Amino acid sequence: MSDYLFPFLAVVLGIVIAGFTKSSKSWDTKLLLSFSGAFLLALTLFELLPEVYNHLEAKSTGLFIMCGILLQIILELFSKGAEHGHMHIHKNSTTFPWLLFISLCIHSFLEGFAIHEHNDMVYGVLVHKIPIAIIISLFLFKAKYRKLQIVLFLLIFACMTPFGTLISQTWEAEGNTVHIINAVVIGIFLHISTTILFESSDGHKFNMSKFIAIIFGVGIAYLI
Repeated sequence: MSDYLFPFLAVVLGIVIAGFTKSSKSWDTKLLLSFSGAFLLALTLFELLPEVYNHLEAKSTGLFIMCGILLQIILELFSKGAEHGHMHIHKNSTTFPWLLFISLCIHSFLEGFAIHEHNDMVYGVLVHKIPIAIIISLFLFKAKYRKLQIVLFLLIFACMTPFGTLISQTWEAEGNTVHIINAVVIGIFLHISTTILFESSDGHKFNMSKFIAIIFGVGIAYLI
């Protein structure tokens, strides 16, 4: 049950935090993003990557992972980097951001496949989704969209990862299809997590707080 509940609650928590902090100009998600990026990257390397390599031929695995990286690059052409904490869409626009919505739903749906038979990955997805949900919610709260559109956007976004997990656990796929999809998801996670870690740097200067957040993220992922 936690496989379905935790990703949904992560979005709900992000929405609640955004609701309480939307009037504050001092809210900064950089450290939380750094921790989540390191945590997701470490869990991907510790849990998901070895499992995929155990089921697929090595070179094919690398190819599918590269496909995941390329897929995420394509998705970010439409989401403008929302998956790793950047919103480059004008909040004054009254046109509903359908491309952002669709790309985030595809990304979230595929995340759900990684949770299948990988209980620890649910924590990586949970920690990853909280800061992203905060940033997306802050954007939507300040935008000029209708309230019903905002509610439906956040509700569907919250449900997509559990839906992906449900499909992965009930779909009777032939052969290594699920492992192939997991390899693609690894590519997505690698791209997102490394982008978070690089983009959270300020002019490539050493930041002790960020470094400690990364160490904590990797350490906790290792101990799980």
